Amino acid sequence: MMRTTVLALGAALLGLPALAQTMAAPGPTLAATRAKGFVDCGAHPGAPGFGVTDSRGVYQGLEADTCRAVAAAIFGDGNRARFTVVTSAARLPALQSGQIDLLPRTTTWSQSRDTANGLNFTATTFYDGQGFLVRRSANLQRATQLDGASICVTSGTTNELNLADWARSNRLQIRPVVFEQNDETRIAYEAGRCDAFSTDASQLAGVRSALPRPQDHVVLPDIISKEPLAPAVRHGDDQWFDIVRWTIFALIEAEELGVTQANVDEMLRSERPEIRRLLGVSGDHGPFMGLDRRWAYNAIKAVGNYGEIFERHLGRNTPIGLQRGLNDLWTRGGLMYAPPIR
Repeated sequence: MMRTTVLALGAALLGLPALAQTMAAPGPTLAATRAKGFVDCGAHPGAPGFGVTDSRGVYQGLEADTCRAVAAAIFGDGNRARFTVVTSAARLPALQSGQIDLLPRTTTWSQSRDTANGLNFTATTFYDGQGFLVRRSANLQRATQLDGASICVTSGTTNELNLADWARSNRLQIRPVVFEQNDETRIAYEAGRCDAFSTDASQLAGVRSALPRPQDHVVLPDIISKEPLAPAVRHGDDQWFDIVRWTIFALIEAEELGVTQANVDEMLRSERPEIRRLLGVSGDHGPFMGLDRRWAYNAIKAVGNYGEIFERHLGRNTPIGLQRGLNDLWTRGGLMYAPPIR
């Protein structure tokens, strides 16, 4: 007992955490998730690149793989993710009420959602901004040329509020045409019920790619808002917040360190201290959160690193064809930056 006390005291004097003697006890959300055997994530009804059901009935996209990564970190199996489709209006109540465990569904991190709604946003998985999709035949170059236009927008979103602020700031007269579901908004735009469709620019790129003649439509260059998309959890369970947040950070760190889905087993033999800590070869970083030491290894093995996920669902070789831009690593001029695992 004296030796353990001396070790802990020495670590404290050095400013280092004492190594976990035992795994942290599971908090309420982790315990409930383990009891039912899966992580239940709020899912989008259909946002190409982020969350959409493919031809095999499998939910695919950036938000889908975020959920699978968390499931793999907890269970060692990304297939322990389950998806509950929630509308824009119902997504926050579904999380608040405990209907779902995690909301990775294209949700903007805002001050009121983070405070008044009793949510905690974990880490940004996509830096976005609101834009406009219009018909090429309209020959519009800038969004301010939409004065007097009808604009399709989805209710219960920051997009609806941003559109009103933008029109007021630019002294434009617009006619919002509001729908409850994104699919309804898309169908209305496609049917010609409005002159433009306004939502996050990344989603507009996905919508455009799925239209019968994508070349007849264009996403205008104007971005009228900041839309940091981040998975959310409920207030009151710091351990669950840590698990989700650090799983996302682990995927970003893996890309920076060159750890991929294909080479993660080989990287277990790496001598680099950062890689050894990331993959659980050294340190007790998983047990600090109530998880296995291989939590990050399991997440990377299941879905790959952040860059792999981005390129698989949103990148240049997909129908959406997005550049990394702000969502590139900080070492390449982007905003993706993970605190150290140490």
